[in-house]
Amino acid sequence: MFEMSKLMEIWIWVGLGVLVLMFILSALARLYRKAGPHEALIVYGFRGTRVVQGHGTVIFPMVENCRDLSLELMSFDVAPQQDLYTKQGVAVTVEAVAQIKVKSDKESILTAAEQFLTKSDQEREGLIRLVMEGHLRGIIGQLTVEEIVKQPEMVGDRMRATCADDMNKMGLEVISFTIKEVRDKNEYITNMGKPDVARIKRDADVATAEAERDTAIRRAVATRESAVAKAQADQERVLAETVSQAKQAEAQRDLEIKKAQYLEVTKKQQAQADKAYDIQTNIMQQQVIAEQVRVQQVEKEGQVKVQEAEINRREKELVATVLKQAEVERQRIETLANAEKNRLMAEAEGHASSIRQQGEAEAEIIFKKGEAEAKAMNVKAEAYQGYNQAAVIDKLFTGMPEIVRALAAPLANVDKITIVSTGNGDASGMNKITGDIAKMAAQVPALFETLSGMPLGELLGKVRQIGDKSPKSTEPGNGAK
Repeated sequence: MFEMSKLMEIWIWVGLGVLVLMFILSALARLYRKAGPHEALIVYGFRGTRVVQGHGTVIFPMVENCRDLSLELMSFDVAPQQDLYTKQGVAVTVEAVAQIKVKSDKESILTAAEQFLTKSDQEREGLIRLVMEGHLRGIIGQLTVEEIVKQPEMVGDRMRATCADDMNKMGLEVISFTIKEVRDKNEYITNMGKPDVARIKRDADVATAEAERDTAIRRAVATRESAVAKAQADQERVLAETVSQAKQAEAQRDLEIKKAQYLEVTKKQQAQADKAYDIQTNIMQQQVIAEQVRVQQVEKEGQVKVQEAEINRREKELVATVLKQAEVERQRIETLANAEKNRLMAEAEGHASSIRQQGEAEAEIIFKKGEAEAKAMNVKAEAYQGYNQAAVIDKLFTGMPEIVRALAAPLANVDKITIVSTGNGDASGMNKITGDIAKMAAQVPALFETLSGMPLGELLGKVRQIGDKSPKSTEPGNGAK
Protein backbone atom coordinates (compact mmCIF):
# COMPACT_ATOMS: atom_id res chain seq x y z
CA MET A 1 0.00 0.00 0.00
CA PHE A 2 2.84 2.30 0.88
CA GLU A 3 4.56 1.48 -2.38
CA MET A 4 1.44 2.30 -4.35
CA SER A 5 1.13 5.70 -2.72
CA LYS A 6 4.78 6.35 -3.35
CA LEU A 7 4.39 5.46 -7.03
CA MET A 8 1.38 7.72 -7.36
CA GLU A 9 3.33 10.60 -5.81
CA ILE A 10 6.14 10.10 -8.37
CA TRP A 11 3.72 10.21 -11.28
CA ILE A 12 2.15 13.38 -9.92
CA TRP A 13 5.51 15.11 -9.72
CA VAL A 14 6.39 13.97 -13.24
CA GLY A 15 3.12 15.39 -14.59
CA LEU A 16 3.69 18.66 -12.81
CA GLY A 17 7.18 18.85 -14.24
CA VAL A 18 5.88 18.30 -17.76
CA LEU A 19 3.25 21.00 -17.29
CA VAL A 20 5.85 23.47 -16.01
CA LEU A 21 8.12 22.66 -18.97
CA MET A 22 5.30 23.19 -21.43
CA PHE A 23 4.38 26.49 -19.76
CA ILE A 24 7.99 27.67 -19.94
CA LEU A 25 8.24 26.69 -23.60
CA SER A 26 4.97 28.47 -24.38
CA ALA A 27 6.19 31.60 -22.59
CA LEU A 28 9.47 31.51 -24.44
CA ALA A 29 7.62 31.07 -27.74
CA ARG A 30 5.57 34.16 -27.01
CA LEU A 31 8.72 36.08 -26.13
CA TYR A 32 10.62 35.07 -29.34
CA ARG A 33 10.02 37.45 -32.29
CA LYS A 34 11.12 36.91 -35.92
CA ALA A 35 11.77 39.46 -38.68
CA GLY A 36 10.89 38.60 -42.30
CA PRO A 37 12.90 39.59 -45.39
CA HIS A 38 10.50 42.47 -46.12
CA GLU A 39 10.73 44.09 -42.65
CA ALA A 40 13.09 45.07 -39.91
CA LEU A 41 12.50 44.53 -36.17
CA ILE A 42 13.44 47.56 -34.03
CA VAL A 43 14.13 46.34 -30.47
CA TYR A 44 14.63 48.82 -27.67
CA GLY A 45 14.94 48.44 -23.88
CA PHE A 46 17.53 47.78 -21.22
CA ARG A 47 19.96 46.50 -23.87
CA GLY A 48 19.58 49.62 -25.99
CA THR A 49 18.19 50.01 -29.52
CA ARG A 50 19.08 47.35 -32.04
CA VAL A 51 17.89 46.24 -35.47
CA VAL A 52 16.95 42.62 -36.10
CA GLN A 53 16.77 41.84 -39.83
CA GLY A 54 16.35 38.40 -41.39
CA HIS A 55 16.35 36.44 -38.09
CA GLY A 56 14.65 36.32 -34.66
CA THR A 57 15.36 37.39 -31.08
CA VAL A 58 13.90 37.04 -27.58
CA ILE A 59 12.05 40.04 -26.25
CA PHE A 60 12.07 40.12 -22.48
CA PRO A 61 8.79 41.47 -21.18
CA MET A 62 8.67 44.62 -19.11
CA VAL A 63 12.32 45.45 -19.86
CA GLU A 64 12.22 45.37 -23.70
CA ASN A 65 9.85 46.17 -26.51
CA CYS A 66 9.91 45.99 -30.34
CA ARG A 67 8.29 47.59 -33.38
CA ASP A 68 8.09 46.46 -37.05
CA LEU A 69 9.43 48.69 -39.82
CA SER A 70 8.42 47.81 -43.39
CA LEU A 71 11.18 47.70 -45.96
CA GLU A 72 8.81 47.28 -48.91
CA LEU A 73 8.77 49.56 -51.95
CA MET A 74 6.50 52.62 -51.63
CA SER A 75 4.88 53.94 -54.81
CA PHE A 76 2.87 57.20 -54.84
CA ASP A 77 1.95 60.04 -57.17
CA VAL A 78 3.79 63.35 -57.12
CA ALA A 79 1.33 65.94 -58.47
CA PRO A 80 1.55 69.44 -56.98
CA GLN A 81 -1.81 71.16 -56.75
CA GLN A 82 -0.46 74.58 -57.79
CA ASP A 83 1.05 75.36 -61.15
CA LEU A 84 4.79 75.06 -61.67
CA TYR A 85 6.57 77.77 -63.64
CA THR A 86 9.28 76.93 -66.08
CA LYS A 87 12.36 78.89 -66.92
CA GLN A 88 10.31 80.68 -69.58
CA GLY A 89 7.62 81.66 -67.05
CA VAL A 90 5.09 79.28 -68.53
CA ALA A 91 2.80 77.72 -65.92
CA VAL A 92 2.61 73.96 -66.35
CA THR A 93 1.08 71.10 -64.44
CA VAL A 94 3.28 68.06 -63.96
CA GLU A 95 2.18 64.61 -62.78
CA ALA A 96 4.82 62.06 -61.83
CA VAL A 97 5.21 58.69 -60.07
CA ALA A 98 7.94 58.05 -57.47
CA GLN A 99 9.23 54.70 -56.21
CA ILE A 100 10.90 55.02 -52.71
CA LYS A 101 12.00 52.53 -50.07
CA VAL A 102 13.99 52.38 -46.79
CA LYS A 103 17.63 51.57 -47.30
CA SER A 104 18.81 48.14 -46.19
CA ASP A 105 21.72 49.22 -43.98
CA LYS A 106 21.16 49.41 -40.21
CA GLU A 107 21.98 53.14 -39.90
CA SER A 108 19.34 54.04 -42.54
CA ILE A 109 16.85 51.70 -40.86
CA LEU A 110 17.47 53.37 -37.47
CA THR A 111 17.17 56.83 -39.12
CA ALA A 112 13.88 55.88 -40.82
CA ALA A 113 12.68 54.40 -37.53
CA GLU A 114 13.41 57.67 -35.71
CA GLN A 115 11.40 59.68 -38.24
CA PHE A 116 8.58 57.35 -39.40
CA LEU A 117 8.16 54.55 -36.83
CA THR A 118 5.26 56.26 -35.01
CA LYS A 119 3.61 57.54 -38.21
CA SER A 120 1.11 55.77 -40.40
CA ASP A 121 1.74 54.98 -44.06
CA GLN A 122 -0.38 57.93 -45.23
CA GLU A 123 1.49 60.37 -42.99
CA ARG A 124 4.84 58.98 -44.14
CA GLU A 125 3.86 59.27 -47.82
CA GLY A 126 2.58 62.83 -47.22
CA LEU A 127 5.92 63.93 -45.76
CA ILE A 128 7.87 62.32 -48.60
CA ARG A 129 5.50 63.82 -51.24
CA LEU A 130 6.05 67.36 -49.85
CA VAL A 131 9.80 66.95 -50.13
CA MET A 132 9.50 65.52 -53.68
CA GLU A 133 7.14 68.30 -54.83
CA GLY A 134 9.47 70.99 -53.51
CA HIS A 135 12.43 69.55 -55.39
CA LEU A 136 10.26 69.11 -58.51
CA ARG A 137 9.28 72.78 -58.41
CA GLY A 138 12.91 73.80 -58.26
CA ILE A 139 13.91 71.54 -61.15
CA ILE A 140 10.96 72.67 -63.35
CA GLY A 141 11.97 76.35 -62.75
CA GLN A 142 15.40 75.61 -64.23
CA LEU A 143 14.09 73.97 -67.43
CA THR A 144 12.14 75.06 -70.47
CA VAL A 145 8.88 73.56 -71.57
CA GLU A 146 10.60 72.00 -74.54
CA GLU A 147 13.19 70.31 -72.32
CA ILE A 148 10.53 69.03 -69.95
CA VAL A 149 8.39 67.68 -72.77
CA LYS A 150 11.16 66.34 -74.94
CA GLN A 151 13.52 65.06 -72.21
CA PRO A 152 11.49 63.46 -69.40
CA GLU A 153 14.34 61.07 -68.55
CA MET A 154 16.60 64.04 -67.83
CA VAL A 155 14.00 65.41 -65.38
CA GLY A 156 13.88 62.02 -63.62
CA ASP A 157 17.67 61.87 -63.33
CA ARG A 158 17.81 65.39 -61.85
CA MET A 159 15.07 64.52 -59.36
CA ARG A 160 16.96 61.46 -58.14
CA ALA A 161 20.21 63.44 -57.87
CA THR A 162 18.56 66.40 -56.09
CA CYS A 163 16.49 64.35 -53.64
CA ALA A 164 19.30 61.99 -52.77
CA ASP A 165 20.66 64.08 -49.86
CA ASP A 166 17.27 64.74 -48.28
CA MET A 167 16.23 61.10 -48.75
CA ASN A 168 19.48 59.95 -47.09
CA LYS A 169 18.73 62.13 -44.09
CA MET A 170 15.43 60.26 -43.75
CA GLY A 171 17.02 56.85 -44.35
CA LEU A 172 15.29 56.55 -47.75
CA GLU A 173 16.36 56.20 -51.36
CA VAL A 174 14.64 57.05 -54.64
CA ILE A 175 14.38 53.99 -56.84
CA SER A 176 12.72 55.71 -59.79
CA PHE A 177 10.99 58.96 -60.75
CA THR A 178 8.85 59.02 -63.88
CA ILE A 179 6.88 61.96 -65.35
CA LYS A 180 3.42 60.82 -66.36
CA GLU A 181 2.02 63.99 -67.93
CA VAL A 182 2.90 67.66 -68.60
CA ARG A 183 0.15 70.11 -69.55
CA ASP A 184 -0.57 73.85 -69.48
CA LYS A 185 -3.64 76.06 -69.57
CA ASN A 186 -2.45 78.41 -72.35
CA GLU A 187 -1.96 75.64 -74.93
CA TYR A 188 1.72 76.43 -75.06
CA ILE A 189 2.64 72.83 -75.39
CA THR A 190 -0.02 72.43 -78.06
CA ASN A 191 1.21 75.45 -80.02
CA MET A 192 4.83 74.54 -79.43
CA GLY A 193 4.70 71.96 -82.14
CA LYS A 194 2.80 74.06 -84.64
CA PRO A 195 5.90 75.66 -86.26
CA ASP A 196 7.39 72.27 -86.54
CA VAL A 197 4.08 71.00 -87.76
CA ALA A 198 3.88 73.83 -90.32
CA ARG A 199 7.46 73.29 -91.29
CA ILE A 200 6.92 69.64 -91.46
CA LYS A 201 3.73 70.19 -93.43
CA ARG A 202 5.55 72.60 -95.72
CA ASP A 203 8.35 70.19 -96.13
CA ALA A 204 5.80 67.50 -96.67
CA ASP A 205 4.03 69.60 -99.32
CA VAL A 206 7.32 70.37 -101.01
CA ALA A 207 8.32 66.78 -100.76
CA THR A 208 4.91 65.82 -102.10
CA ALA A 209 5.24 68.25 -105.01
CA GLU A 210 8.76 67.11 -105.70
CA ALA A 211 7.63 63.57 -105.40
CA GLU A 212 4.74 64.24 -107.77
CA ARG A 213 7.12 65.99 -110.15
CA ASP A 214 9.58 63.18 -109.95
CA THR A 215 6.70 60.77 -110.27
CA ALA A 216 5.41 62.59 -113.37
CA ILE A 217 8.91 62.70 -114.84
CA ARG A 218 9.50 59.11 -114.02
CA ARG A 219 6.04 58.25 -115.26
CA ALA A 220 6.77 60.02 -118.56
CA VAL A 221 10.16 58.35 -118.78
CA ALA A 222 8.56 55.07 -117.86
CA THR A 223 5.82 55.66 -120.45
CA ARG A 224 8.41 56.50 -123.09
CA GLU A 225 10.54 53.56 -122.09
CA SER A 226 7.43 51.45 -121.98
CA ALA A 227 6.45 52.59 -125.47
CA VAL A 228 9.97 51.94 -126.72
CA ALA A 229 10.06 48.63 -124.92
CA LYS A 230 6.62 47.82 -126.28
CA ALA A 231 7.71 48.70 -129.81
CA GLN A 232 10.85 46.63 -129.37
CA ALA A 233 8.79 43.90 -127.82
CA ASP A 234 6.36 44.07 -130.77
CA GLN A 235 9.28 43.91 -133.19
CA GLU A 236 10.83 41.07 -131.26
CA ARG A 237 7.42 39.41 -131.02
CA VAL A 238 6.88 39.73 -134.77
CA LEU A 239 10.43 38.51 -135.37
CA ALA A 240 9.91 35.70 -132.89
CA GLU A 241 6.58 34.81 -134.49
CA THR A 242 8.24 34.84 -137.92
CA VAL A 243 11.10 32.72 -136.66
CA SER A 244 8.63 30.49 -134.83
CA GLN A 245 6.47 30.10 -137.93
CA ALA A 246 9.58 29.38 -139.97
CA LYS A 247 10.72 26.84 -137.41
CA GLN A 248 7.21 25.39 -137.31
CA ALA A 249 7.24 25.14 -141.09
CA GLU A 250 10.67 23.50 -140.95
CA ALA A 251 9.51 21.22 -138.19
CA GLN A 252 6.37 20.37 -140.17
CA ARG A 253 8.51 19.74 -143.26
CA ASP A 254 10.92 17.58 -141.27
CA LEU A 255 7.95 15.79 -139.75
CA GLU A 256 6.45 15.11 -143.16
CA ILE A 257 9.85 13.93 -144.44
CA LYS A 258 10.30 11.69 -141.42
CA LYS A 259 6.75 10.39 -141.87
CA ALA A 260 7.47 9.66 -145.54
CA GLN A 261 10.79 8.00 -144.63
CA TYR A 262 9.14 6.05 -141.88
CA LEU A 263 6.31 5.03 -144.21
CA GLU A 264 8.89 4.02 -146.85
CA VAL A 265 10.88 2.01 -144.31
CA THR A 266 7.67 0.50 -142.98
CA LYS A 267 6.54 -0.50 -146.47
CA LYS A 268 10.00 -1.93 -147.23
CA GLN A 269 10.00 -3.86 -144.00
CA GLN A 270 6.45 -5.01 -144.66
CA ALA A 271 7.41 -6.09 -148.18
CA GLN A 272 10.50 -7.83 -146.83
CA ALA A 273 8.38 -9.46 -144.16
CA ASP A 274 5.82 -10.58 -146.76
CA LYS A 275 8.60 -11.82 -149.05
CA ALA A 276 10.31 -13.54 -146.14
CA TYR A 277 6.98 -15.07 -145.19
CA ASP A 278 6.48 -16.33 -148.75
CA ILE A 279 10.07 -17.60 -148.87
CA GLN A 280 9.67 -19.25 -145.50
CA THR A 281 6.36 -20.72 -146.64
CA ASN A 282 8.02 -22.10 -149.78
CA ILE A 283 10.92 -23.41 -147.70
CA MET A 284 8.51 -25.07 -145.33
CA GLN A 285 6.58 -26.54 -148.24
CA GLN A 286 9.83 -27.76 -149.80
CA GLN A 287 10.83 -29.23 -146.44
CA VAL A 288 7.44 -30.93 -146.20
CA ILE A 289 7.78 -32.25 -149.76
CA ALA A 290 11.37 -33.31 -149.06
CA GLU A 291 10.20 -35.04 -145.90
CA GLN A 292 7.42 -36.77 -147.82
CA VAL A 293 9.91 -37.80 -150.53
CA ARG A 294 12.29 -39.02 -147.84
CA VAL A 295 9.46 -41.01 -146.28
CA GLN A 296 8.60 -42.46 -149.67
CA GLN A 297 12.28 -43.22 -150.28
CA VAL A 298 12.44 -44.96 -146.95
CA GLU A 299 9.30 -46.88 -147.86
CA LYS A 300 10.76 -47.73 -151.26
CA GLU A 301 14.06 -48.74 -149.70
CA GLY A 302 12.09 -50.95 -147.33
CA GLN A 303 10.14 -52.36 -150.23
CA VAL A 304 13.38 -52.88 -152.19
CA LYS A 305 14.90 -54.67 -149.21
CA VAL A 306 11.81 -56.86 -149.01
CA GLN A 307 12.02 -57.53 -152.72
CA GLU A 308 15.74 -58.27 -152.47
CA ALA A 309 15.06 -60.65 -149.57
CA GLU A 310 12.34 -62.33 -151.63
CA ILE A 311 14.73 -62.56 -154.63
CA ASN A 312 17.43 -64.08 -152.43
CA ARG A 313 14.94 -66.53 -151.05
CA ARG A 314 13.77 -67.46 -154.57
CA GLU A 315 17.37 -67.77 -155.73
CA LYS A 316 18.22 -70.03 -152.82
CA GLU A 317 15.03 -71.97 -153.41
CA LEU A 318 15.90 -72.29 -157.10
CA VAL A 319 19.42 -73.41 -156.30
CA ALA A 320 18.14 -75.83 -153.70
CA THR A 321 15.37 -77.26 -155.91
CA VAL A 322 16.82 -77.22 -159.43
CA LEU A 323 20.60 -77.14 -159.59
CA LYS A 324 21.53 -79.16 -156.56
CA GLN A 325 18.62 -81.58 -156.59
CA ALA A 326 20.38 -84.17 -158.74
CA GLU A 327 23.58 -84.03 -156.74
CA VAL A 328 21.73 -84.24 -153.48
CA GLU A 329 19.68 -87.19 -154.74
CA ARG A 330 22.80 -89.02 -155.92
CA GLN A 331 24.56 -88.48 -152.64
CA ARG A 332 21.48 -89.61 -150.78
CA ILE A 333 21.27 -92.84 -152.77
CA GLU A 334 24.98 -93.55 -152.36
CA THR A 335 24.72 -92.88 -148.67
CA LEU A 336 21.72 -95.19 -148.35
CA ALA A 337 23.46 -97.89 -150.37
CA ASN A 338 26.60 -97.74 -148.31
CA ALA A 339 24.61 -97.72 -145.13
CA GLU A 340 22.59 -100.71 -146.24
CA LYS A 341 25.71 -102.50 -147.36
CA ASN A 342 27.39 -102.00 -144.08
CA ARG A 343 24.29 -103.11 -142.26
CA LEU A 344 24.02 -106.24 -144.26
CA MET A 345 27.72 -107.00 -143.90
CA ALA A 346 27.44 -106.57 -140.18
CA GLU A 347 24.46 -108.88 -140.11
CA ALA A 348 26.27 -111.36 -142.35
CA GLU A 349 29.21 -111.59 -140.01
CA GLY A 350 26.94 -112.62 -137.19
CA HIS A 351 25.11 -115.35 -139.01
CA ALA A 352 26.16 -118.54 -140.41
CA SER A 353 28.05 -118.69 -143.52
CA SER A 354 24.91 -119.63 -145.41
CA ILE A 355 23.20 -116.68 -144.29
CA ARG A 356 26.38 -114.61 -144.99
CA GLN A 357 26.31 -115.81 -148.54
CA GLN A 358 22.64 -114.93 -148.87
CA GLY A 359 23.30 -111.50 -147.42
CA GLU A 360 26.27 -110.90 -149.62
CA ALA A 361 24.12 -111.76 -152.56
CA GLU A 362 21.39 -109.37 -151.50
CA ALA A 363 23.95 -106.68 -150.77
CA GLU A 364 25.45 -107.23 -154.16
CA ILE A 365 22.02 -106.86 -155.66
CA ILE A 366 21.34 -103.66 -153.75
CA PHE A 367 24.79 -102.31 -154.63
CA LYS A 368 24.19 -103.05 -158.24
CA LYS A 369 20.84 -101.32 -157.97
CA GLY A 370 22.38 -98.23 -156.33
CA GLU A 371 25.16 -98.23 -158.85
CA ALA A 372 22.58 -98.38 -161.58
CA GLU A 373 20.65 -95.48 -160.07
CA ALA A 374 23.89 -93.50 -159.71
CA LYS A 375 24.67 -94.18 -163.30
CA ALA A 376 21.18 -92.98 -164.14
CA MET A 377 21.77 -89.80 -162.27
CA ASN A 378 25.09 -89.35 -164.03
CA VAL A 379 23.33 -89.87 -167.29
CA LYS A 380 20.79 -87.23 -166.25
CA ALA A 381 23.57 -84.83 -165.32
CA GLU A 382 25.26 -85.53 -168.61
CA ALA A 383 21.93 -84.86 -170.26
CA TYR A 384 21.77 -81.52 -168.47
CA GLN A 385 25.24 -80.80 -169.65
CA GLY A 386 24.23 -81.74 -173.07
CA TYR A 387 21.58 -79.05 -173.21
CA ASN A 388 22.10 -76.85 -176.17
CA GLN A 389 21.87 -73.01 -176.18
CA ALA A 390 18.23 -72.99 -177.01
CA ALA A 391 17.37 -75.23 -174.07
CA VAL A 392 19.34 -73.11 -171.62
CA ILE A 393 17.84 -69.91 -172.97
CA ASP A 394 14.44 -71.50 -172.78
CA LYS A 395 14.95 -72.44 -169.16
CA LEU A 396 16.17 -68.97 -168.36
CA PHE A 397 13.35 -67.12 -170.03
CA THR A 398 10.65 -69.50 -168.91
CA GLY A 399 11.78 -69.09 -165.30
CA MET A 400 12.14 -65.31 -165.56
CA PRO A 401 8.37 -64.53 -165.19
CA GLU A 402 8.37 -66.43 -161.94
CA ILE A 403 11.33 -64.43 -160.71
CA VAL A 404 9.80 -61.13 -161.85
CA ARG A 405 6.49 -62.18 -160.29
CA ALA A 406 8.35 -62.88 -157.04
CA LEU A 407 10.03 -59.48 -157.25
CA ALA A 408 6.75 -57.71 -157.85
CA ALA A 409 4.88 -59.72 -155.19
CA PRO A 410 5.61 -57.21 -152.34
CA LEU A 411 3.90 -54.49 -154.36
CA ALA A 412 0.69 -56.47 -154.21
CA ASN A 413 0.65 -55.95 -150.44
CA VAL A 414 0.76 -52.15 -150.83
CA ASP A 415 -2.69 -50.61 -150.28
CA LYS A 416 -1.99 -47.10 -151.51
CA ILE A 417 0.91 -45.33 -153.21
CA THR A 418 1.32 -41.53 -153.06
CA ILE A 419 3.40 -40.16 -155.91
CA VAL A 420 5.15 -36.80 -155.48
CA SER A 421 6.61 -35.52 -158.70
CA THR A 422 9.34 -32.88 -158.56
CA GLY A 423 9.30 -32.40 -162.32
CA ASN A 424 12.86 -33.68 -162.90
CA GLY A 425 12.45 -35.12 -166.38
CA ASP A 426 10.61 -38.34 -167.32
CA ALA A 427 12.03 -40.43 -164.47
CA SER A 428 9.35 -39.37 -162.05
CA GLY A 429 5.92 -40.43 -160.89
CA MET A 430 4.60 -43.77 -162.08
CA ASN A 431 7.39 -44.06 -164.68
CA LYS A 432 9.86 -44.19 -161.78
CA ILE A 433 8.11 -47.22 -160.25
CA THR A 434 7.83 -49.16 -163.52
CA GLY A 435 11.43 -48.22 -164.31
CA ASP A 436 12.56 -49.56 -160.93
CA ILE A 437 10.68 -52.85 -161.57
CA ALA A 438 12.33 -53.11 -165.02
CA LYS A 439 15.72 -52.50 -163.44
CA MET A 440 15.06 -55.28 -160.91
CA ALA A 441 14.07 -57.63 -163.72
CA ALA A 442 17.26 -56.68 -165.60
CA GLN A 443 19.23 -57.83 -162.58
CA VAL A 444 18.07 -61.43 -162.98
CA PRO A 445 20.99 -62.42 -165.26
CA ALA A 446 23.34 -61.01 -162.68
CA LEU A 447 21.54 -63.21 -160.15
CA PHE A 448 22.22 -66.31 -162.32
CA GLU A 449 25.85 -65.29 -162.62
CA THR A 450 26.07 -64.95 -158.83
CA LEU A 451 24.53 -68.40 -158.27
CA SER A 452 26.54 -70.19 -160.95
CA GLY A 453 29.78 -68.36 -160.27
CA MET A 454 30.27 -67.92 -164.00
CA PRO A 455 29.43 -64.96 -166.25
CA LEU A 456 26.32 -65.57 -168.28
CA GLY A 457 28.13 -64.93 -171.57
CA GLU A 458 30.77 -67.55 -170.73
CA LEU A 459 28.06 -69.95 -169.57
CA LEU A 460 26.20 -69.63 -172.88
CA GLY A 461 29.47 -69.97 -174.77
CA LYS A 462 30.06 -73.38 -173.24
CA VAL A 463 26.62 -74.60 -174.24
CA ARG A 464 26.80 -76.78 -177.30
CA GLN A 465 25.18 -75.52 -180.43
CA ILE A 466 22.28 -77.39 -181.96
CA GLY A 467 23.60 -80.46 -183.83
CA ASP A 468 27.10 -80.13 -182.37
CA LYS A 469 26.51 -82.97 -179.95
CA SER A 470 28.13 -86.07 -181.57
CA PRO A 471 26.19 -89.33 -181.36
CA LYS A 472 27.45 -91.74 -178.84
CA SER A 473 29.46 -94.63 -180.17
CA THR A 474 27.37 -97.69 -180.66
CA GLU A 475 27.99 -100.66 -178.55
CA PRO A 476 29.58 -103.68 -180.13
CA GLY A 477 27.02 -105.59 -181.96
CA ASN A 478 25.01 -102.52 -182.75
CA GLY A 479 27.00 -101.35 -185.77
CA ALA A 480 25.56 -100.42 -189.08
CA LYS A 481 23.45 -102.99 -190.46
